[in-house]
Amino acid sequence: LKFGRQRDLVRCGFILMVVNAITVTLVNLLFHTTFDYQAVMLAIANGFLSAVLAIGSLPFLEHIFRLTSPIRLLELSNPGHPLLRRLQIEAPGTYHHSIMVGNLAEAAAEGIGADALWVRVGSYYHDIGKIKRPYFFVENLFTQDNPHEKLNPTLSTLIITYHVKEGAEIAREHGLPEKLVQIIEQHHGTDLVRYFYKRASENAQVEKENLIEEDFRYEGPKPQSKEAALVMLADSVEAAVKSLPKPTPAKVEALVQKIIRERLDDGQFDECNLTLKDLNNVKNSFIKVLGGMFHNRIEYPENVLQEIERKKTNGDTGK
Repeated sequence: LKFGRQRDLVRCGFILMVVNAITVTLVNLLFHTTFDYQAVMLAIANGFLSAVLAIGSLPFLEHIFRLTSPIRLLELSNPGHPLLRRLQIEAPGTYHHSIMVGNLAEAAAEGIGADALWVRVGSYYHDIGKIKRPYFFVENLFTQDNPHEKLNPTLSTLIITYHVKEGAEIAREHGLPEKLVQIIEQHHGTDLVRYFYKRASENAQVEKENLIEEDFRYEGPKPQSKEAALVMLADSVEAAVKSLPKPTPAKVEALVQKIIRERLDDGQFDECNLTLKDLNNVKNSFIKVLGGMFHNRIEYPENVLQEIERKKTNGDTGK
């Protein structure tokens, strides 16, 4: 049995009550001349108290043994969690991005047998460090000018990459599970910040021989688990696909394939147990989810639009 909610423990307690009652009843009928009603009641009470004890002791056991139950993960995924509330208010673009990353990563996790709940929660918190400086990230730029236009690429890279370290610090300050902190730390691996590296290489004032690629990479570590790798891929894919001017199924598939290939060739999956078969399944899962997110709107024929407009006009006139 999987315990995803408290009601699952209650359900198990109820099942235990029934099983205990049936067992004690059969024992009474087979081996006793008189029926012991008290034993049956105690058996039922045992099941009830077991559920109560399990629910009540779970937070203490998690704290003592540093365990994270599915119930705890579901609590963390609640939009009302203080950190997620801060993300919604202070970095709304990042919050929306994180939700979309969660949808992608969870579907991919189910496709390769990874822990989908951990992946979803990890996706929700992976960019929590951006609440420190939200307007340095493009998804939070609604009306403001892009501050990176006034900065040199090296400084911009430092600001962008530092959100990983700040996210891990915030997560630890709020007592989030260590595995969740690790997903935050690993969700970019040692990936190259390609945009600013390209800007720096195109800068006429910078000699290419003095341009060090390592200065434009995240500190890492690389993903150590399938869950962290899936968050990495979903994060990159969601951001990239969203920037496509006119997304089509062919464009989306090509972009997803390109991103997965780049991360693979860059060695980002060298320290986790993702296989090529897994990556192919991840690609297919991403494409399926993105197909629903970026479907084409129905274009109505001109005569249908004219008819709708005529009925609307007649309706307004009749009022």
